Amino acid sequence: MGGCCLCENRNCIKSDAVRLCSVTELDSMAFTEKHNKEGLEKMLSAKVCIMLAIAVYLIAMLGVGIYCSKKNNSVDDFYLGGRKLGPFVTAMSAEASDMSSWLLMGLPGVAYLTGVADATWTAIGLALGTYFNWLIIAKRIRIYSHQVNAITVPDFFSRRYRDDKNILMCISAIVIIIFFIPYTASGFAACGKLFSSLFGVNYMVAMIISAVVIVGYTVTGGFLAASATDLIQSIFMTVALIIILFFGIHIAGGWDTIVANAQALPGYLNMTETFDVVSGKAEPYSMLTIISVMAWGLGYCGMPHILLRFMAIEDKEKLALSRRVASIWVVISMAIAVTIGIVGYAMTKAGAIQFLEGSASETIIVRIADLLSQHGTLAALIAGVILAGILAATMSTADSQLLAASSSVSQNLLRGVFHVNLSEKAAILVARITVIVISVIAIFLARDPNSSVFGIVSFAWAGFGASFGPVVVFALFWKRSNKHGALAGMIAGGAMVFIWKYLIAPKGGVFGIYELLPAFVVSAVVNVIVSLVTQAPTQEIVSEFETVKKEYQGYKHAK
Repeated sequence: MGGCCLCENRNCIKSDAVRLCSVTELDSMAFTEKHNKEGLEKMLSAKVCIMLAIAVYLIAMLGVGIYCSKKNNSVDDFYLGGRKLGPFVTAMSAEASDMSSWLLMGLPGVAYLTGVADATWTAIGLALGTYFNWLIIAKRIRIYSHQVNAITVPDFFSRRYRDDKNILMCISAIVIIIFFIPYTASGFAACGKLFSSLFGVNYMVAMIISAVVIVGYTVTGGFLAASATDLIQSIFMTVALIIILFFGIHIAGGWDTIVANAQALPGYLNMTETFDVVSGKAEPYSMLTIISVMAWGLGYCGMPHILLRFMAIEDKEKLALSRRVASIWVVISMAIAVTIGIVGYAMTKAGAIQFLEGSASETIIVRIADLLSQHGTLAALIAGVILAGILAATMSTADSQLLAASSSVSQNLLRGVFHVNLSEKAAILVARITVIVISVIAIFLARDPNSSVFGIVSFAWAGFGASFGPVVVFALFWKRSNKHGALAGMIAGGAMVFIWKYLIAPKGGVFGIYELLPAFVVSAVVNVIVSLVTQAPTQEIVSEFETVKKEYQGYKHAK
């Protein structure tokens, strides 16, 4: 009699039948072990390919920063690239820095959970805001900022209104710091969560490495590096969206299946209803809600990192081309992002990915990319490109925010308000140190892996839109506006964002709207009233306004 196949005890198994059964069990265990080992090796191989693609991308971004650093000879070069941006770079840089990871995570996540209404009305508001910002604001602020020799938004406000005491500059710089540091922190947090969820690495380590790369090319290359990398990043974002869309449609079973699954959910494909995932029923999407979410578009005219792109274009006559490129890209990319959310739900129904609840829905593209990486080496490398696209979306916003926040400290507060006399080289050094200091603070704020990302983005967007938006519009188009109205409107708008968010909106009902809308209105009304009841602008300011107006009108007539 033979012994047991699983041990050395000859008395363990007495019958041939049992021994045969034991051999079969052993073969089965060996097969399972081999299968698990192959699966593990396949998964590790996919992760290595993803990491390789992302590593190459990050190294390339640092290379761009080092290259652009050789072109920074003055503070104007560092903050505005010497006003040498071409139309295509201006367009794609502005939109890449605008969209952030919201495009690849937030928008598809909303569509995945609730259907088309919320995501699409928000996208429509942003698309309209983008177009009119380029059409109305871009050309005028490029002419005006050049006329008054301003290189930052606070600098423009101060010079436009001849604020000799630099109170406007000081307050606007403080507003930028208040809203941009946590905004930057949310970007660092998004990068940390991406790497942590993909590779299982420590969140803090992943977040700090991402921050070091962003700070690295921003500190070395300044505005030119941020703009050049934004152009590259917009390409990565586009490629990521397209690949995910077609792969998702294939896995979900085709477009007809996707539509059928969406139609099965009440309100999912309705623009006046939204699907409630808790009750499984359709909820009405009121006109007030539509107006509220479309108010996102109001924020554009107050975004410092976008306005800087307008101020930096080399040839203002080519802004029309930039507007067309930017508007087309925004519309197409947001349409694809919303569609991916719907496709993602169909993939869940097909069993390809698990159902994603709450904020986990924002990782839908990450889950699809992870699924793609399991289809071979080439697919894993492509998945790495897609995930680099998400990383790019976050980085392109964070670098612009760092520059805007650092310019507020070094250029506006130190030189403008406190009159610290710095040479050009010393000013650039201070700017770089400021970027590092702000980044350290942002890293500290983002240290909690459970910190909200998109709630902060929404709040900061409202803060800038309400504080700066009406001031920018009146500064460019209303010659009766003065520094008193601008200052009062800026403070009122910023304060109302906090008041509405934390004191009024919690009451619900008609008050439960996005804080940007009421805060923007309050800021505009206060600006107008205070400007009218205080002393009119001097003749020098009015003459300068008329000069800019004539140049702007001459451009329009030439077109």
